[in-house]
Amino acid sequence: MIHHHKPLPPRAHFVRRLLRNLAIAAVVAMAALFIGMWGYHGLEGMSWLDAFLNASMILGGMGPVGNLHTSAGKFFAGCYALFSGVMFLSMSAILLAPVLHRFLHRMHLDIESDPEQQP
Repeated sequence: MIHHHKPLPPRAHFVRRLLRNLAIAAVVAMAALFIGMWGYHGLEGMSWLDAFLNASMILGGMGPVGNLHTSAGKFFAGCYALFSGVMFLSMSAILLAPVLHRFLHRMHLDIESDPEQQP
């Protein structure tokens, strides 16, 4: 059976896809940062700047900066830390998807063009 596959898309197409996914990851990161800022500001009464600092440190995986004083704020911080871990993995997947897709596509084309691999 002969398989006809499309050739590897041009590099410009790959770069556009990579930039699109970078933009998506940036929007997701900004939304996650806003959620954290809202929680720290609303539940802990932090200034917007302190809320930004705490949310960005948690989202970046470095841990909180300010002390938490309310039960609601502590509960939010724990949930936000778990959420941030999932967001980190999600943003990594969004950014790596075009690279892995191109790599697998290239490997598939290489295998099909190798005469020793043909049955």
